[in-house]
Amino acid sequence: SKSDPGGWRSRFGRTEVIDNTLNPDFVRKFVLDYYFEEKQNLRFDGLTVVFLGAQDFLGQAFVALGEVIGSQRGRLERPLTGVPGKRCGTILLLAEELSNCRDIVTMQLCANKLDKKDFFGKSDPFLVFYRSNEDGTFTICHKTEVVKNTLNPVWQPFTIPVRALCNGDYDRYRNGDGDRDRGSHGARAGHDFIGEFATSYRELSRAQSQFTVYEVLNPRKKCKKKKYVNSGTVTLLSFSVESEFTFVDYIRGGTQLNFTVAIDFTASNGLPSQPTSLHYASPYQLSAYALALKAVGEIIQDYDSDKLFPAYGFGAKVPPDGKISHQFPLNNNVENPSCAGIEGVLESYLQSLRTVQLYGPTNFAPVINQVAGTAAQVTDGSQYHVLLIITDGVISDMLQTKEAIVTASSLPMSIIIVGVGPAEFEAMEELDGDEVRLSSRGRYAERDIVQFVPFRDYVDDSGNQVLSMARLAKDVLAEIPEQLLSYMKTRDIKPHQADPE
Repeated sequence: SKSDPGGWRSRFGRTEVIDNTLNPDFVRKFVLDYYFEEKQNLRFDGLTVVFLGAQDFLGQAFVALGEVIGSQRGRLERPLTGVPGKRCGTILLLAEELSNCRDIVTMQLCANKLDKKDFFGKSDPFLVFYRSNEDGTFTICHKTEVVKNTLNPVWQPFTIPVRALCNGDYDRYRNGDGDRDRGSHGARAGHDFIGEFATSYRELSRAQSQFTVYEVLNPRKKCKKKKYVNSGTVTLLSFSVESEFTFVDYIRGGTQLNFTVAIDFTASNGLPSQPTSLHYASPYQLSAYALALKAVGEIIQDYDSDKLFPAYGFGAKVPPDGKISHQFPLNNNVENPSCAGIEGVLESYLQSLRTVQLYGPTNFAPVINQVAGTAAQVTDGSQYHVLLIITDGVISDMLQTKEAIVTASSLPMSIIIVGVGPAEFEAMEELDGDEVRLSSRGRYAERDIVQFVPFRDYVDDSGNQVLSMARLAKDVLAEIPEQLLSYMKTRDIKPHQADPE
């Protein structure tokens, strides 16, 4: 839908009206598509019916969907504002992931006394599962193997996603509208139809503790033969369901994303006071470094409870002795390099530009090893680290950087590299490891943990910074959920179950 002058799209939906209460508990739920890599801003307007349908404004709340997902147990409370001089109350938001699309079913079936279809032998039976569609048609979702020359086949266990089996609707059979799973049997030679049975996902799932037997019926035979009973039976021998854990499961289970920033202060960036410098911040536009930092950081910060971000610079001579450093704290506090929020990181970054001397070389390994050392202290899945490196040039310590990344690939961390400026970044592509798994001294990275993008690919021709930032954040953050899941899976770490209400 089109945006209004305030930048908000037209109304997504509204709750029901609850009469005569100051503490409404709304029942209606809203289903939203959730994307970790995007900033999904929401606005909630509180209204009340005053007379003949007229409405009075009670207040409003602004929140990012990521803030709700990242809050404890998926519950976020915010004050309603917007009425001058008046306390407008609060709104409590609850987020719940729709889980039925990620369950995996494993089942095994056998049949008994099926109709004989082959002239010279028995039958070669197989099972076909059909999922019903909204328009009443059926789509094949699974075929078993053929078991030759038998009327009592036992098929191998098979695994299928729930969404493929019933599209998430557990009770379609109960609806009695023909919208249901259907099993049918046929012989391989000519695929002669033996019969069919109907069931629902929920009915199948109840068979986890006992065998369930289905009569296989052939409608034509049933109409023609008065004494027709069935064309055999199918027995569900086993049925089990497992969930594939998602990124949201871990975040709601308490996994914290810890965001660390490392910024390139080498001389190749140019003097910060000159408009040609990549660090130059005009009164009208942020530098490429600041834009990249805000784009990524403003999304990541929704998943970090304390909003404190360690921030480092590298490749500069730092006061008071002018020694070259490749991991100096931007806030000048060696004991505590954390900055308060992304705005705090930006403030410290701009302050450092005024106090350090841009120099070189461009070494990545020290700051990667610094974050890796922190990540190695907690490996139980409760902490996951994301390091953002913003740089303009060719890496000077490529061998050491490869070694650092290979070591870090076994730890709960990911690395995002944003290249700014016109330089060629072939070495960065090698670190990314999308095509060829990164290796060092005969060791291969356990996981792909590096994502690289050149900032120049996200400069909007119209000069729209907001659009550029959104596209950049979407691409550099898109791999983080899968990288986090890959770490958890390799360590067999399951998400912590949230405490009950």
